[in-house]
Amino acid sequence: MKCPSCGQSDDRVLDTREQKDGQSIRRRRECLHCKTRFTTVETLSLSLPYVIKKDGRREPFNRDKLLVGIQAACQKRPIGLAQVESMVDRISLWVSALGEREVMTRMIGERVMRELLVLDDVAYVRFASVYRTFRDIQEFVETLEDSSEAPANPSPPPPKALHFDADSEL
Repeated sequence: MKCPSCGQSDDRVLDTREQKDGQSIRRRRECLHCKTRFTTVETLSLSLPYVIKKDGRREPFNRDKLLVGIQAACQKRPIGLAQVESMVDRISLWVSALGEREVMTRMIGERVMRELLVLDDVAYVRFASVYRTFRDIQEFVETLEDSSEAPANPSPPPPKALHFDADSEL
């Protein structure tokens, strides 16, 4: 790791801690040349597939695009950024665990809607209204009815308790 002050690559690790999310490690380092202290964060690099869009286009899985879409659905709702990021992390891990080279957007969208339905029914309906592109009001009403039949906002399990099975059905 290069020192941000002098550019030298000789440093020593002073402290290593796992982040609260369990998905990254924080290291406190000291440059052996200029004695500057700095922090690095290491995260797991996932092998993510290409996403096949509704129109047949293929593009690399984009975590940030997923985050923006979920944030839009959760706007002005009592949902913290940490909850949204945790959901995006779970979905990204799930996509990676599928082990597929390509994944249909439908699969990812359905997974997002399931997670949102547990988290917040309004966010679920917002996401569904964009994702599903309803043809008429009846489809929208059916989605509202589906969301009202769901359990009343049970707490999702903590991220470490999740198990991703590539063979599991959505």
